[in-house]
Amino acid sequence: MALALKDNNLYCYGDYLNWPDDVRYELIDGYAYLMSPPGPDLSHQDIAGEIYFQVRQALRGKPCRAFIAPLDVRLPKQNEADAQIDTVVQPDVMVVCSPEKLDRRGVRGAPDWVVEVLSPSTSGHDQIKKRSVYERHGVREYWLVHPTDRILTVYRLENGEYGKPLQSQLEGETPVGILPDIVIRWDEVVARLPEDPY
Repeated sequence: MALALKDNNLYCYGDYLNWPDDVRYELIDGYAYLMSPPGPDLSHQDIAGEIYFQVRQALRGKPCRAFIAPLDVRLPKQNEADAQIDTVVQPDVMVVCSPEKLDRRGVRGAPDWVVEVLSPSTSGHDQIKKRSVYERHGVREYWLVHPTDRILTVYRLENGEYGKPLQSQLEGETPVGILPDIVIRWDEVVARLPEDPY
């Protein structure tokens, strides 16, 4: 993940909407972060796509909806107008169970469940900055998938805070704690992952 823009200006969603479409940024507390260029690798896309596919199938006919990046999630601090929101993220996979949070621009408010698939260039950003943002805004469950190490880290919101994370290998099945009857099956997708050459 790139550092915040060097000019140290603060931005909001109104500015973000005017930026070029061919470069993706996220805003966190007004600072712009360049999303991973040139783009996610095969492992990242395979895992994110598989999780989205499994969850979308499991949610068929249910009120919660699954989404996959890129889709803007605007996280207001209070009730400020969209143009003034200073935190806009694009989780790899998410589930939103409140229809009133959905509009033509994406999601306004915290998704219920977020998954970030770690890449070398975004790992620290996802594990520190975005974890803090998701906790502060009330994402009920946050998963970090480590493709190289084949590890899953799960944070669950309790009393407004993420407690000690749960960690497990990417094998067998992992239930989604806040979404009853939904499990992610890992074995098939992990078998497809290339070995890390390094």
